[in-house]
Amino acid sequence: MANKKIPITRISKFFGSEDFQLEQDIGMEWLHGDMHFTLVLFRVDKKLSDIDDVYGESGPEEIRYKPPVEFNAYVKIDAPNNKSYGSGLVNQMEPGNMTLGVYIKHLEELDIDISYGDYIGYPEKEDRVRYFVVADDGKIQNDNAHTMGGYKAFFRSIICTPVTENEF
Repeated sequence: MANKKIPITRISKFFGSEDFQLEQDIGMEWLHGDMHFTLVLFRVDKKLSDIDDVYGESGPEEIRYKPPVEFNAYVKIDAPNNKSYGSGLVNQMEPGNMTLGVYIKHLEELDIDISYGDYIGYPEKEDRVRYFVVADDGKIQNDNAHTMGGYKAFFRSIICTPVTENEF
């Protein structure tokens, strides 16, 4: 069954593959041409990284990366929040998470995938790149929000958390 394709015919009286392609192309033109949010993906090479047998973790010096890849996505960065660790104890301002909206077609064109644990560089200012780690890779996108009119999925929402200066 994995090699067979079943045509999606729901709502085909009003919306079909040609309409889907047109809508996707218009959206990608807006995102890539007008908005032009460019990020850099640092994919973790899980085969070459040294992973602890007990906990399945790696230290920063043990992680190996595939070549970095630039890609486009819509970026939303949450406001920072002030965390308190007990009454009268340490308060710490934490940067907000970053949520990316990326077209599945764009990832396919670049022949890349974004996975849990990968790192993403976002040019925050002309002279500063902030790094985030992927906490939710958005690979499940069969809900109505990620489909075009219930026809089929066209983008992924990827949630990333900021990393400390010495993590990446």
